[in-house]
Amino acid sequence: MSRTREAIIDKLKQDILRWEGFRPSPAGTNNDMGLGPLAEAFPGGMFPTGVIHEFISQSPEDTAASGGFIAGLVQKLLITGGACLWVSYTRRIYPPALKLFGVNPDQVVFVDVPLQKDVLWVTEEALKCEGVATVICETKDLSFTESQRLQLAVEKSHVTGFILRKDATKINTTACVTRWQVRPVRSKLRRGMPGVGVPRWQVDLLKVRNGKPGHWIIEWTNQNFKTVYAPEIAEQARRYA
Repeated sequence: MSRTREAIIDKLKQDILRWEGFRPSPAGTNNDMGLGPLAEAFPGGMFPTGVIHEFISQSPEDTAASGGFIAGLVQKLLITGGACLWVSYTRRIYPPALKLFGVNPDQVVFVDVPLQKDVLWVTEEALKCEGVATVICETKDLSFTESQRLQLAVEKSHVTGFILRKDATKINTTACVTRWQVRPVRSKLRRGMPGVGVPRWQVDLLKVRNGKPGHWIIEWTNQNFKTVYAPEIAEQARRYA
């Protein structure tokens, strides 16, 4: 009887995770998005797709770092096909720069909305399109009700959404499955070559549903993520970088 009860509980847990976007990967594949040790923060080591991810940015530098990190994730999502929609009212992304992260600008449809108040409405409609692989939205404010509407939209379409809240002054509760903060840190210069090295970020996973938040220093090299420092020393590394 106890084994039967344990099996039922385990089945319910797996069902709940699938409903929340943590879907098991097909046999022979993994769904860690190349994040390596960071993926251990997610239930089952799986990056949640078909959900809304919230990124907090409080400066232009943070916005650029967040955009780069998101582009690295988008590259993985586009492998299986579909389109990417980038919705904003004051777009800061430089399309040719996406090639650094393995994303061809031709794979991205940029939707420039004249009025800020219409950005989230356009995003919600885009998230309902099942043929879309991912939607990125640049906005400032996001209320709980607005985030709930976006989350309900992707629960039907299984599209993965990224909300980049730039110049955010108020950090409020939302219905997003994760909350991130990505900041740039000093790159390691290549030996004998002056200039800037590969992109490197302090990645803070502030919230993840049913997972373990943490801090990592991650860089983008050879078209993939590479963890430079583990969570326990990431903050110290950022301070002295």
